[in-house]
Amino acid sequence: MSLNDDFLAMRRLGEVSKLLCHPSSLDKVWQETMADAPMPALPVLEEIMARLRVALFPGFFGRAKVWRESIEYHVSANLDSIYRLLSEQIRRGYCFACKEQDLCRDCEARGKEGAIRLIDALPRIRDLLVTDTQAAYEGDPAATSAGETVFCYPSMWTMIHHRIAHELYKIKVPLIPRIISEMAHSSTGIDIHPGAQIGEYFFIDHGTGVVIGETCIIGKHCRLYQGVTLGALSFPKNADGTLVKGNLRHPILEDNVTVYAGATILGRITVGEGAVIGGNVWVTSDVPPHTTLTQEKAHRA
Repeated sequence: MSLNDDFLAMRRLGEVSKLLCHPSSLDKVWQETMADAPMPALPVLEEIMARLRVALFPGFFGRAKVWRESIEYHVSANLDSIYRLLSEQIRRGYCFACKEQDLCRDCEARGKEGAIRLIDALPRIRDLLVTDTQAAYEGDPAATSAGETVFCYPSMWTMIHHRIAHELYKIKVPLIPRIISEMAHSSTGIDIHPGAQIGEYFFIDHGTGVVIGETCIIGKHCRLYQGVTLGALSFPKNADGTLVKGNLRHPILEDNVTVYAGATILGRITVGEGAVIGGNVWVTSDVPPHTTLTQEKAHRA
């Protein structure tokens, strides 16, 4: 490249910089970030999730070898780091929401409270995850052990993220639960909104392409296969044309429901206890308990 080429390139860079910084363009995407309130940091949240996996399943994750005799020391030190890192990220999430809604109220204290409430919930979250590992092992003939499902299965990776994100969602922590959910989504192809309520012994076999909406309620001992959608049938709008937020728009699956690959279940409908939804079925009305719904039956309905 000649000196003249360099000069032309630099001049072009300056022109593009002016275009990107022009108020008519910049105002559409500008996110105000004050020195004490930057956006949440993805690498830090990834570290937090890595530390939480170690705390929940010691020996499965992390580089350090641990001994049972000293496990309490390792867990305590790890929880201390989680608390400090997470409280700061939750604070940033609150500051982001405060700027959006103009209602800032002591974000630092709320960040610390949110972090300690999640840590308080970890024993209960572990109990739920243990049931998920049992469901994965018992539900997949290819699984050689429950431990294999913890370390290898995308369902378990996703559920670790979801159980944590859901706990933060319940206490109304802004932004952070969605980031944690999207971490799992990007690595597994399983998209679960942090608001979805999922009972014990839950398993997604294979998993790729599964979508579970915000207001879904899933009972105990339910199993989904790849490509299943539990979504909304329609999106009501306000008088000004904007979408109504927070309405109950996703399905309810009662206990012991199985949904096979490619099935689509839409709207605030109930799939009754023990029902089986066959592959590639489109469902928009209630399914009675202990019903087996196949493509042929769905077409007739």
